[in-house]
Amino acid sequence: TMKQASLILTILFGIAGATNAQQKIGYVDTEFILRQVPEYATVQQNMDRLAAEWNNEINRIQREIDAACQEYHRRELLYTADERAGKQEEIILKEEELEQFRIRHFGPEGELFKRQEQMMRPIQERILEAVDEAATSGGYDYVLDKSSSTIFLFYRDQYNLSIEVLEEMGIDTENIRATAGN
Repeated sequence: TMKQASLILTILFGIAGATNAQQKIGYVDTEFILRQVPEYATVQQNMDRLAAEWNNEINRIQREIDAACQEYHRRELLYTADERAGKQEEIILKEEELEQFRIRHFGPEGELFKRQEQMMRPIQERILEAVDEAATSGGYDYVLDKSSSTIFLFYRDQYNLSIEVLEEMGIDTENIRATAGN
């Protein structure tokens, strides 16, 4: 959030000012880095496949609900009061099943989120290790992520360590460097 970003910047620049020493601050663009990592495309494809499978199941359940509703409305006048109540209950239970399925698979703590987190962890760890190596070898005191909620009001490309991070990860950056302008 904006408050977190300003707090981070205030702390960083407060520390830098308090030490009276020259602090070196760099940044990386993790979104850019991820797009260059071959394993990330595989993770995205797996996530897209899973989401499509689960969306197909959601659509199937929704079709069942729609068919039950249509059937109910066609025959509503023919049902006894008990039959109407029973049919309504069936529809309500099917709608609840659909909502539970959505939450279980797509909710904030859902299966899709958990699997993506699990599959992304090794890639994120590689990036963090590479950031550490690039920052250490470049003599940086702080490295911020341009892709995160930290607000960059201004930045110089010369402090962008994204290419160095990719190189630390063993990714060939010759073509990337040419297209990225670094």
